[in-house]
Amino acid sequence: QVQLVESGGGLVQAGGSLRLSCAASGFTFSSYTVSWYRQAPGKQRELVARITNDGATVYTDSVQGRFTISRDNAKNTVYLQMNRLEPEDTAVYYCNGRYYYYDYWGQGTQVTVSS
Repeated sequence: QVQLVESGGGLVQAGGSLRLSCAASGFTFSSYTVSWYRQAPGKQRELVARITNDGATVYTDSVQGRFTISRDNAKNTVYLQMNRLEPEDTAVYYCNGRYYYYDYWGQGTQVTVSS
């Protein structure tokens, strides 16, 4: 059974940090490009960060320098380290795994940043 399970969300004050995890099972995780997306209330889902199977990374401008995406293929897990959090980072964060036409999503984890 294919699964992506996010964890690590929560409530944090502005300026604080959180680390999100995305644990994969049921597919060859190491071959996949994995992305973190987020969706705030009333807004479209947007890409936050992406890491390819060979470790190349991409970040949206608003998180560049504050967030770091990484992967541990031995643990089938991708992480999103989020530092200097801002209230504008409040959203549900989703993990996505993609390989050719295979496209999997997790259920999301809530991140709330208070001012």
